[in-house]
Amino acid sequence: MSSIEWTAAAQAPPRTLRVNYQRVVNVVFAIFVFSGMMSIIEPSPYDFTSLLAMLVWFMGGFRLNATLIPILFLWVFYQISGFVSLMPYWHEPDPWLFQMQSLYLFTTVVFFSLFFSENTLERSEVCLKAFTAGAIVSAIIGLIGYFNVAGLGPALTVIEGRVSATFKDPNVFGSYLTLATTFVLHSLYLRKLKHPILSMIGLGIMMMGVFLSFSRGSWAANIGAMGIMTMAVFITAEQRATRRRIGWIMFAAVCALIVGLMVILSIEEIRTVFLDRFTLAKDYDQGETGRFGNQARGLSMLLDRPLGFGPLRFRLWFDLEPHNTFISAFANNGWAGGLIWIFIVVMTSIVGFRLMFVASPFRSVAQVFFPPLFALLMQGFQIDIDHWRQLYLAFGAVWGLEAARMKWKMQQRALPSGAVTA
Repeated sequence: MSSIEWTAAAQAPPRTLRVNYQRVVNVVFAIFVFSGMMSIIEPSPYDFTSLLAMLVWFMGGFRLNATLIPILFLWVFYQISGFVSLMPYWHEPDPWLFQMQSLYLFTTVVFFSLFFSENTLERSEVCLKAFTAGAIVSAIIGLIGYFNVAGLGPALTVIEGRVSATFKDPNVFGSYLTLATTFVLHSLYLRKLKHPILSMIGLGIMMMGVFLSFSRGSWAANIGAMGIMTMAVFITAEQRATRRRIGWIMFAAVCALIVGLMVILSIEEIRTVFLDRFTLAKDYDQGETGRFGNQARGLSMLLDRPLGFGPLRFRLWFDLEPHNTFISAFANNGWAGGLIWIFIVVMTSIVGFRLMFVASPFRSVAQVFFPPLFALLMQGFQIDIDHWRQLYLAFGAVWGLEAARMKWKMQQRALPSGAVTA
């Protein structure tokens, strides 16, 4: 090397390590969302990674969109009502722990709402891909356990002939897959997938997991969410080719479903559990001390209790949970909490349906996030979903999308007449 080259090398500035902060945030967030597929242990990896994701995001600063203020106030008052109802039972460990868990979930829904309100489309894509990857892994684990592949069945979770995979409850597992199945089907409709064959295989694996959870609520949630999404995409499609593709995919899906059911129900063990579960009301639902009887008696008792029974204390009166999230809201949080929960559900439903049908850059993403949320909320009439982690992810995503849409709308108004930005 010449002396000139040595001099130039000596004078060159030292190399510095550059870190793309937003990329770090996205990676940590993706790990956080993916880890939601594991809740068989408590605290779960989701809980630990949530703290890391929120810390990394918080270090970069954030903006509070005015659109979020009303819903965040409702969440705050909902938590306050729970703590007020807890006060007479503060010394009891189960109610105290339940309310602390509610506070943690409140923290996550605030985070999700703020997080999705900025860099909305990019963060939504990261979230949906990470969530779907976790859902497919969970479903594969569930199927390996159910069919005892390589003798691993005893080590994996199967409860009374029902797949629960990486979850404690088959109902939670089956409903957890709803967002992912809706996302994959939506992407197939709009040709957004690089590997459609692999995506269809993944969708088939997840739908098999939903079926083998033998959860009536999960069956309804998945069918309902995909049906609402399909309707929204079909109505808002700008090209006839898209509508034709939707029609052909739906026809193929129905045919595959029929053939798949015929094959899998030919297995006697599966057919027996399916026939046992395929009913609107089981024996434990009926009678004065059944699920519906307890709900009726609980409602009449709540009329005399403005503070409700207290968090997680419905079971002390009836030996069972309410199995109805709306009744749980009144039982755990009192009259104020129950009414606030109804307001949250109604407001979110109005916002969600508007997002799906009103033209904006966020309509397509809303058609993925909102139908599973709405299906879960309807499932809340049949089971307690108020501590399901994926519920608060969907809540936050929908409100983050609405905040982004309102910001975009204000920007459109500020543009010169005739100018439009995406």
